[in-house]
Amino acid sequence: MRLYLELAKKAAQRQLAYRQANLAGLATNLFFGALRAYVLIALYGLRPEIAGYTLTAAITYTGLTQAILRAVQIFGWQDLMKTVRSGDIASDLAKPFDYYAFWLAQDIGANVVHLIVRGIPIILAYAIATPIVWPSDVNAALAFAFSLLLAMLVSFAWRFCVNITALWSADALGFARLGYTLAMFLSGFLVPVAFFPPWLKTLAAWTPFPAMIETPVQIWLGILSGPAASSALVQQAFWVGVMMLLGRLMLTAGTRKLVIQGG
Repeated sequence: MRLYLELAKKAAQRQLAYRQANLAGLATNLFFGALRAYVLIALYGLRPEIAGYTLTAAITYTGLTQAILRAVQIFGWQDLMKTVRSGDIASDLAKPFDYYAFWLAQDIGANVVHLIVRGIPIILAYAIATPIVWPSDVNAALAFAFSLLLAMLVSFAWRFCVNITALWSADALGFARLGYTLAMFLSGFLVPVAFFPPWLKTLAAWTPFPAMIETPVQIWLGILSGPAASSALVQQAFWVGVMMLLGRLMLTAGTRKLVIQGG
């Protein structure tokens, strides 16, 4: 356990070292958050509510999704894939640690920094610029925090599965881009899943993607509360288990293939 804590710590320190990149990322998130907010304001017009979202809730949604986007990392992560291309994965697999936990610890360490450096400033900026929705009480805030942790775990498990396909395909990057685009849409990042037509909402519900964005956002906004929030947390935990198991099975199968090809 100490090894993985140190890995998380080192990943956090590496992320903190990129100060200019962090500031640039923060500015980019704020810009696109404001752009998305203005689009929703135009969409609402004089309507007080759409699909359970008030205008204030919808604006908060844009700020919150921008705040957690980099921490959840539903797109753009190719670190593991790069080690497959370079061949470094062979030496990593030979080292005396759990390979899956090795990458998970680093992911969590970097994501904590993203929450602090980007997430908190974005929410505070929104709160200064416009009225936003806050968690209704301590229990709601704790439920959101737990949901966000589960969201990060689901996201990592998904990204691990996408990256490990590089053991089978030379065009894994193309598959990753397709997968990340799908995740951005069905997770509720671009627009809330509640805005989807019924058939698409049903389709999204059968995927792990809403657990990455939609669920923690709805808990923050109070759209999910009490038993509904508890049920949503159980669903997130279910997807964590399923996707992590799938990732480990893919790793086992890929490792056998790597050994056969490598001799």
